[in-house]
Amino acid sequence: MFASGGILPLVMIYLSTYVMPESPRWLVKHGYLREAAAVVRRLNVEGFDAAGAVKEIEVSIVQEERALNKLGWGALLAPTPALRAMLIVGVGTAVSQQIVGIDAIQYYLVFILENAGIVARAPQAACLVLLGFLKLFWIVVAGRLFDSKGRRPLMFISLGGMVVALIMLAVADFSQLSGIWSVLGLAIYLSAFSLGMGPGAWLIPSEVFSTAIRAKGMSVATFCNRLTGTIMSSTLLSLASYISFGGVFVLLGLICVCVSIFFYFFLPETKEKKLEDMIKYFCDLTDDKSLIDIEISSPNDLSEDL
Repeated sequence: MFASGGILPLVMIYLSTYVMPESPRWLVKHGYLREAAAVVRRLNVEGFDAAGAVKEIEVSIVQEERALNKLGWGALLAPTPALRAMLIVGVGTAVSQQIVGIDAIQYYLVFILENAGIVARAPQAACLVLLGFLKLFWIVVAGRLFDSKGRRPLMFISLGGMVVALIMLAVADFSQLSGIWSVLGLAIYLSAFSLGMGPGAWLIPSEVFSTAIRAKGMSVATFCNRLTGTIMSSTLLSLASYISFGGVFVLLGLICVCVSIFFYFFLPETKEKKLEDMIKYFCDLTDDKSLIDIEISSPNDLSEDL
């Protein structure tokens, strides 16, 4: 069973080598400007200014190297107000994805179904397959909606749907309703999660971290995400034994409400925003202009390094 799980990923990795080009950024960094321009043209519409895009990549690489030389790990250990605001949004969003209980619920779906009265193996397997397909379907839908509708609306719709689903699950548990209500609640929960919180929690951090802390910020965000997921998953069954699954669902619903409040006050809209726009946003928000001097320079200021 475990060996068969590795076959399809290996096949996909092999096939991807025929369609996946080298990163234009990597090519520019190593001096392959003509090859980088060819990749840029391939990835964009006909008539796109590939030469201009390559020039922008050159500028951004120099800016990143300057920022790394000036800041290093000190940017995270003693962040300026603007960087602190970025970390709150980026790391907070990554933590929020797990604190709403997604991994805990996914890992123990069978326990939840058994608690709802679905104990036979065949109905359990059918429910798991159905829930898995729903989760995949809404991730595909979210991939199209994030760029057209924006990040904030989808995150709030996602959290709202999860709250409704968790209320349904709690009522079904407390009232001992038929298992179909629990399956419906799980379907809504997983669908709502995949519509916003699932992909959005990885997309938003990558769009708010400046080049000075991008690699380190994403590392910290990923670490905190997985740590939160571990804590939530390892405590769910113990918590359910004390307050019941219904109590757990109520608690998770309250957490979703708290996450919504956090997003309302702290999460900016990153749709169609350039990195420079987000840097200026956080600098203006905190009245901290130091990051602009490090990150944003005119081409004339960088001419000696290009």
